Amino acid sequence: MPGSPFEYAPAPESTGIVSLQEEYGLFVDGAFGPGGGEAFATINPATEEVLAHVAAASAADVDRAVAAARRAQEQVWGPMPGRERAKYLFRIARLLQERAREFAVLETLDNGKPIKESRDVDVPTVAAHFFYYAGWADKLEHAGYGTTPLGVAGQVIPWNFPLLMLAWKVAPALACGNTVVLKPAETTPLTALLFAEVCQQAELPPGVVNILTGAGQVGAALVAHPGVDKVAFTGSTEVGRQIARAVAGTDKRVTLELGGKAANIVFDDAPIDQAVEGVVNGIFFNQGHVCCAGSRLLLQESFAEEFLHRLQRRMATLRVGDPLDKNTDVGAINSAAQLARITELAESGEAEGASRWSTPCELPERGFWFAPTLFTGVTASHRIAREEIFGPVLSVQTFRTPAEAVEKANNTRYGLSAGIWTEKGSRILDLAGKLRAGVVWANTFNQFDPTSPFGGYQESGYGREGGRHGLAAYLRGGA
Repeated sequence: MPGSPFEYAPAPESTGIVSLQEEYGLFVDGAFGPGGGEAFATINPATEEVLAHVAAASAADVDRAVAAARRAQEQVWGPMPGRERAKYLFRIARLLQERAREFAVLETLDNGKPIKESRDVDVPTVAAHFFYYAGWADKLEHAGYGTTPLGVAGQVIPWNFPLLMLAWKVAPALACGNTVVLKPAETTPLTALLFAEVCQQAELPPGVVNILTGAGQVGAALVAHPGVDKVAFTGSTEVGRQIARAVAGTDKRVTLELGGKAANIVFDDAPIDQAVEGVVNGIFFNQGHVCCAGSRLLLQESFAEEFLHRLQRRMATLRVGDPLDKNTDVGAINSAAQLARITELAESGEAEGASRWSTPCELPERGFWFAPTLFTGVTASHRIAREEIFGPVLSVQTFRTPAEAVEKANNTRYGLSAGIWTEKGSRILDLAGKLRAGVVWANTFNQFDPTSPFGGYQESGYGREGGRHGLAAYLRGGA
């Protein structure tokens, strides 16, 4: 904190464990190679320095990857007994653990998130997903969705959790006997390509996992490809609509995990310090780059003033800066485009009459940064209350009764998650059944586990990932 007698020295994580290549190729049929598209640069959002140049896939590369995946699925991976597939998944999980520090540093360099999040949350959860679905590979008859794989899965993942979203999609697909063609986000391709090295190290049969890098047109070509049996997408609602239109009239299975505008409802009997910490975690974790971020705070009117005072005091202690510093709480915004989006929506909040408060922190001169911000005096008609900001911006509204809280929480086109903070268990049970959200957390927020399903309603998408339910999307007998 500025002016504090206890000035903390920076504690940067060493980048020496990461061996960056100048150029990266596509990963198809078990090998790296050039792409037919124009190569692009991926940068460190905290410094704007170029990390590497990455190959871009062409339509011919998509054809080649899908053909390799089909061949591997029909000849090797699909017929393989589940207990043998499980061995590969266990091997991948162990390798991820062994190379955890390398993955964490690379994720932070390419994405901008704090190293303590990539190190302590993302990478351990990635390994946990592969361990979990490895356990299902030889037990599919007990899941209730049949045992027949769909075939080739085309998977498109976002930039906010590049490695974790890969795990969410690849692990259950492989456990069920499918093969994968995955397209990572253009701004964060490096950990997916490092994962390809892990696949080689684990001696995964060629063609079982294929990784195509590039911009949105690569993902569109993959989604539309006639050789793809299943499409899995995590990202914006707008792109999700485009995918739904593209697959309409086909036999392709689709799961979509889209945007959110989660409400965090805090009652006046809640443990206030615990709730403050939960609200901070709900919106400022990963710079607010979270589909289920608790971006709408609903406070019971009787104690709203006291809660906001404590919340602002806690926000003022957040350390914004070098993502590789182990003491950093809020890292860099992922890209210039996303920073412009956040800035524009925040300015609209002021223009529409809401009161803005931002943490008094000094932002670095280079890179993409946005100070943690909250708005009070927000109404349901404000854009900051209606649109997904996908950044460290919190809008605050008040309520008097539980019924009013539910009404305001449900006044959204999204339905991905929600939080309830109260000492009354009966109130939690009552409200949880009334909130239109795929996940409802009670006296906590952003808690994830491989055994628990996750997904949304309305414009937050359809289908579930994680848990036993996550197998359904990759088996013929599933929903």
